[in-house]
Parts: sequence; structure tokens; C-alpha cells
Amino acid sequence: MTAMSLRPRPPGTGRRPATERPIWEEKPTAAGNAAKGVTLVVVLALILVPLYAVVLTSFSTQASINVAGGLVLVPHGVTLAAYQQIFTNELIVHSLLVSLGITIVGTALSMAVTVMCAYGLSRAGTFGHRTILMILVITLFFSGGIVPTFLLVSSLGGYGQYWSLILPGAVSVFNILVMRAFFASTAPDLIDAARMDGAGEWRILWRVVLPTSRAVTAVIALFYAVGYWNAFFNALLYVPDNGMWPLQLVIYTYTLHGSSMAGTGVTNTGQYAGQQQIAPLSLQMAVVTLTLLPIVLIYPFVQRHFTKGMLLGAIKG
Repeated sequence: MTAMSLRPRPPGTGRRPATERPIWEEKPTAAGNAAKGVTLVVVLALILVPLYAVVLTSFSTQASINVAGGLVLVPHGVTLAAYQQIFTNELIVHSLLVSLGITIVGTALSMAVTVMCAYGLSRAGTFGHRTILMILVITLFFSGGIVPTFLLVSSLGGYGQYWSLILPGAVSVFNILVMRAFFASTAPDLIDAARMDGAGEWRILWRVVLPTSRAVTAVIALFYAVGYWNAFFNALLYVPDNGMWPLQLVIYTYTLHGSSMAGTGVTNTGQYAGQQQIAPLSLQMAVVTLTLLPIVLIYPFVQRHFTKGMLLGAIKG
């Protein structure tokens, strides 16, 4: 070995020594672990404290809200009066059913269209493959706008109809492209083996491609379901009858605009229900809690697939 080979390399030249690990593989220091812990605690507090205040306020009496000056953080004077008023309100109960129906039907329809479109685009050589893909990509950058879309839906007879809450936003091109990438990465050997066994395209999709893409399917379905559940703008545009409104629009008009929730069984907020006076703020927070409840109940069942689906494909190898 010559003296030239023993001379250290200048910084930035040559390869990194085999014994040197990347900085992200280094063992974190005590200060680093402490900083991560503090950051996680702060983030959790920013998320959980507002949720806790909303839920607790929905169970609080008017006196507790007056003492707190708004959202309640210390439980005192717990009551179910706000929830009793909600579930005796035909408008709220009906809007909750409307939201559930739109979410279930819309998610099923969106997933069916997304899966079939993504599978067709993932098979190279299919009819109009590149043309359709380019048209879909263009829609990511340009849209018709609110007024042309409203005129189109109205001309098709969608004004005042439930389908206007589903079809205008039934397909997300971004979700199609994400699912197409996963379908395209399915092992070709599995598809070739299925074709040798006599399977057609439908059987390959349902028996080979979808089972190997369960994670991304769960993620896309969750995105669609949350989108339908939280949507209110389409109802604001296309549904003039408040008896057909979804729950989110009822919250929007009542909570933000202070409109009364008219309906059978509704009492004025200044009246008494039993022995407790129902506070307007507690009623608002009770409705907000009900809108959060379905997502909170569903997410734990898809959380494992959600995490896998978000990371799958981000790391190659």
C-alpha cells in the first residue's frame, strides 16, 4: 500500500466509508428523544384538548357554560338535555339519515368507478389508454367552475334531487391515479398465471389485483367516505329544501349563522326541558359531536390499512 492510498480524501470527494452510517440511522441522543416526546405531547394536546372541550360542553348546563365563559374544560353540571333535544328534532334525525345514506351510496359508487377506471388504465395497451389518461390528468389543473357546473347539474334535472349531492363529486382523479399506480405494480406473474387458468379481466381484478391492493383500497374508501360525510357545499347549491339537507349543512346554518333548527319536537333555546335549561352552545357542540362520532368509530378499523397504504410505494426495494 502506497503513501498516496493512506492520504485522507478531501471532503466531498469519493464514497463515504462503509463504517459511516447516514445521519438518520444514528442513535438519537437523550436530548433528541426528549424533544420528540415534548413535540408529541404538544401535538396531542392541540388535537385532544379542543375535542375534549367540545364533547364536555355538549354535556354541560347553561350555568357551567356561563361560569366557563364559553367552552367548558372542568366538568360541572352534566346533563343530556342537548342530546334529548337533538333526537326529538325531526330535522336533525332526518339530516343524520341523509348524511349516512349519501356517505354509504356515494362511497360505494365512487369506489366502483375508481377501481374499474384505475384497473383499465393500469393495463398497458388497453383501448384509448393514453388518451383517457391525459384527459384525466388535464382535469387536475382545469375545472369547469362553479357556475357552469351548477348550470349543467340543473339542466340535467339535479336541482333539488339527492343525486346532485353524489354525482358531481363522485370521482377523484387523484384517487384514480394513486390506485392505478398500485394496480400497475401488481406482480405480472400472478396475472399471467390467472390468465393461463382461464380467468378473464373481471376475475383477475376481483381475485388477484384487489386482494393484493387491500391497503390502498381501504385508504381511498376512507378518503371518499370522509369527503361525503363532511360535504355541505353541494347541498347549499343544489338543495333548497332544508328537509333534504345533510347534517353538515344543518350545522353550518345553525352554528355559524345562528338559524333555528325548525322541526317537530324542537323547543326554543330559552325554554326548559325538564329541570335543565338547554344552552345554545351546548346544543351546537352536541351536533358537532354527532358529526365526529362516525369517523371516530370507523377509523380504528381501517387505521392499520391506512398506515400501510400511505407508506406502500413510497419506499422501493
